[in-house]
Amino acid sequence: MSTDFVVRPASAAQFQTAIDWAAAEGWNPGLDDLAAFHAADPEGFLVGYLGDEPVSSISVVRYGDAFGFLGFYIVREPHRGKGFGLATWNAGLAHLAGRTIGLDGVVAQQDNYRKSGFGYAGRNIRFTAPARAFPRQRGPGIRPIGPSDTEPLMRYDRRFFPADRTIFLKAWTLPPEGTRRKTLVAQGGGRLTGYGTIRPCVEGYKIGPLFADSGEIAQALLAALTETAEPGAPVFLDVPADNPTALRLAEQFNMAPVFETARMYKGPAPATDMAGIFGITTFELG
Repeated sequence: MSTDFVVRPASAAQFQTAIDWAAAEGWNPGLDDLAAFHAADPEGFLVGYLGDEPVSSISVVRYGDAFGFLGFYIVREPHRGKGFGLATWNAGLAHLAGRTIGLDGVVAQQDNYRKSGFGYAGRNIRFTAPARAFPRQRGPGIRPIGPSDTEPLMRYDRRFFPADRTIFLKAWTLPPEGTRRKTLVAQGGGRLTGYGTIRPCVEGYKIGPLFADSGEIAQALLAALTETAEPGAPVFLDVPADNPTALRLAEQFNMAPVFETARMYKGPAPATDMAGIFGITTFELG
């Protein structure tokens, strides 16, 4: 490997290159994701440079004191097989040293991840359907998120995610003016009973997260979120295969499976309320 190769943290503007690579790989990133992603851990977005040329990337976002999530592991095609990927991978793991680390990787790479100490914990299946396939009727108790929902939402989210992610969620659910991402909450009995976010992507829209106390609430949120999508545009939802109610919800709306990942952890797999996870947040940040 060339001695001119170095891996270092990237600013949000510098990491846009990796977003472009992800789009070229067919990963369909969100159009407004980067600012919220980078805010979660500004030191956790790494780019490998060969001289002045960016050739590799990885995101290694730290949550709390004990958890981290790995994504955006890419080496540009002309530079693969030269050791740049391994060097980038090792730099990323060093950033998350001492933590349980999660990732969503393509199933074909499971064996490679196992060699780095990751164990299989389940599957996430990407489903899709055109926006017009969803009912155009908002259920009771569904409304846009407001600033007063911030603290209840942070507490609610901890049922479904292994660590506190307040910084990320504030940027994700209450973005600056002009951001096209929208979050709705469900409320019943004077408390939060679910929430979901929809965002435009290179192709269509992704919904994530979609967390709810029941399948009925998740259904109402899913229908309401798709009201904001362009009619006929594809809508994608990444469903954990270990939640049969979530799988039935996808089937109910005739959503077709198009892709899946292996959820893997280095360290003990964290406990979450899987029954309430109808759609994970993102493959990149968990």
